[in-house]
Amino acid sequence: MQVPFERDALDVQRAKMVQAQVEARGIRDPRVLAAIRDVPRHDFVPEALRDQSYEDHPLPIGAGQTISQPYIVAVMLEHLALQPTDRVLEIGTGSGYATALLSRMCAEVYSIERHAELAAVAEATLARLGYSNVKVRVGDGRLGWPERAPFDAILVSAAASEMPSALFAQLRAGGRMIVPVGPPASQELQLIRKINGQPEVQVLEGCRFVPLVEGAVVTH
Repeated sequence: MQVPFERDALDVQRAKMVQAQVEARGIRDPRVLAAIRDVPRHDFVPEALRDQSYEDHPLPIGAGQTISQPYIVAVMLEHLALQPTDRVLEIGTGSGYATALLSRMCAEVYSIERHAELAAVAEATLARLGYSNVKVRVGDGRLGWPERAPFDAILVSAAASEMPSALFAQLRAGGRMIVPVGPPASQELQLIRKINGQPEVQVLEGCRFVPLVEGAVVTH
């Protein structure tokens, strides 16, 4: 349990992180900035790494996965141009941090995590912190959540070798998806809009994410 002075110190670190790592690097969407200021990233980081919660790099969270650096999450959220009424699909719940940010910005968030142990921890953390408009399930993220489609936006937090066609099909007309595309050593962050049923692709910047894993769902 965190004592008050530890919480205060972490809150100060978070405010500095937003200013130095996010605003200073060009993120301007006030709703993105407000969400990042509000969500306690340290609650989504393993306790042993909590003192690094607001540093400018990803952190391991178990099962070979990471929590992304704050800046790249902010980039993804800003380019999605999220609205308060949006229904959003997230692929790769991970620690639940980006899920919490989406929860603050959107009406409904559906998040899929293939590692059951990560999904359980993330779901418990989100519930404890009061993010009640989120549903998490264990599954193969490449298949999406067709029974809840269509989605206004899809955020993919793992790298695909090409545009995930099953996810694109679950976008509403005019919807947008952001996804890292490419091999492990050379990915690009793509913003894909669904225009007249076809993908309109905008390449944003280079990035590096863990791969969108194929095969059976991991439950151990």
